[in-house]
Amino acid sequence: MALSVFRTLYARLAIGLFLLLLVVGGLFTFLSLASVREYSAAVNQQLNRDLARNLVSDRNLVTDGKLNRDALKQLFELYMTINPSIEIYLLDTEGNILSYSADPNKIKRNRVSLEPVRTLLENPGAYPLPGDDPRSHDRRKVFSVTPVPSAADPTGYLYVVLRGEEYDLAESMVHSNRLLQLGAGALAVSLFVGLLAGLVFFRLLTRRLSRLTERVESFERGMSPERAAAVACKGDDIDYLAARFDQMAQRIVAQLDLLKHKDAQRRQLVAQVSHDLRTPLASIQGYIEALRMKQDTLAAEERARFLDVALTESHRLGRLVEELFELAALDAREKQPKTEPFVVAELLHDVVQKHQPEAERAGVALSIVSVAPVQVLADIAMTERVLDNLISNALSHSPKDTEITLGVVEQAGGAQITVADAGPGIDDEDLEHVFEPFYQAAGASRTGHAGLGLAIAQRMVTLQQGKLSVRNADGAVFSVWLPLARDSSVAGGEKSTAL
Repeated sequence: MALSVFRTLYARLAIGLFLLLLVVGGLFTFLSLASVREYSAAVNQQLNRDLARNLVSDRNLVTDGKLNRDALKQLFELYMTINPSIEIYLLDTEGNILSYSADPNKIKRNRVSLEPVRTLLENPGAYPLPGDDPRSHDRRKVFSVTPVPSAADPTGYLYVVLRGEEYDLAESMVHSNRLLQLGAGALAVSLFVGLLAGLVFFRLLTRRLSRLTERVESFERGMSPERAAAVACKGDDIDYLAARFDQMAQRIVAQLDLLKHKDAQRRQLVAQVSHDLRTPLASIQGYIEALRMKQDTLAAEERARFLDVALTESHRLGRLVEELFELAALDAREKQPKTEPFVVAELLHDVVQKHQPEAERAGVALSIVSVAPVQVLADIAMTERVLDNLISNALSHSPKDTEITLGVVEQAGGAQITVADAGPGIDDEDLEHVFEPFYQAAGASRTGHAGLGLAIAQRMVTLQQGKLSVRNADGAVFSVWLPLARDSSVAGGEKSTAL
């Protein structure tokens, strides 16, 4: 199901970027305004740090070493008219307010702290240095101060607040109008440019993810992945993820195809098993029913023959069931090989001796030729079972008075065991199917086997990391390749034995 626009990674990144820029812009505006105020206060205090001293000297506030109260009153009235942005206060040596130029109804303090006053007098460069604002209980403003009537014999201080009430009103008007408009405009432009650049960058970053999402959706709909890129791609992690997805999709499709193939094989196997089980069952059932119906009329020899046929078919049925269980266990890998080093020639002689009576009854000779003195790393019991199946298959397809030869040679880091018969061989179109369960060539006669022996042998060889193959050469030649043990040399040389 396709994602909605607002649930895509690009949309979420865009919204996140917008909110981030909004927060950053707000913080920037707040810090800018605070910095402007701080900067303005510092400049104002620096420019007017000698204002209080100049007022005392220019307005003749000190006469005969004493403060002239009348001149001070005139100063208050004058500056309330010509420069309402400052407020002038007369303080005693304790910081108490004695008189002032401000509106009496707006004075909230009776005294101001002298600590910033003394600091500024001792260090005139310590700005911005705010002091108490008599018009507020908690507000502080920059100021200018000078001792009166003189620094040598002070009886108080002339305390000038540089940013009085009128200044605050003017500043608030400027901030609320022009400055606010300029700041809002600059912020809007900055947010727009930042957002546009971020959206372009995020688009470049996420378009590959969008393409990957489209491939995932296409794979979900049609199960047809694109060809995977190389794993060691030169791109970033998104390219690596895309390549990995393509490879995973191809593996999934391959596994699904394999499952379909296996399912088809399973259905075919069930049909073949049903057929091969039905034949001996029908034979057993028929002979037993015949015995029951004709037990009073059949001769003893006839009853014995019926029983022999039923017994033979029951043995055939038992072998088929055992082989089916064994093949299922091998396919499920429930049966694992227990590898150990052993000499192939010794096992080959033992197997040939075991099958010698069967070969004599069939009129076929068994012989071992070209035995290389090598050791293999394999499971002895499994290898013996593989040789049993190959020899039994060769005996069932060998004409009378022919020979089956076995040999061992060292080849490609392993030992190759061959079992060759002198039968009619295998048709070329049947060679690639001989290891399939229940497979029998078209026109081939039933030999009493269900066609599972070669399939079991092939599974056993594969579990031992070996290979089983077949070819035609004056008959069928089956070759078993098993890996050599580390110490593959044994005492003795090649043998040629006819049994």
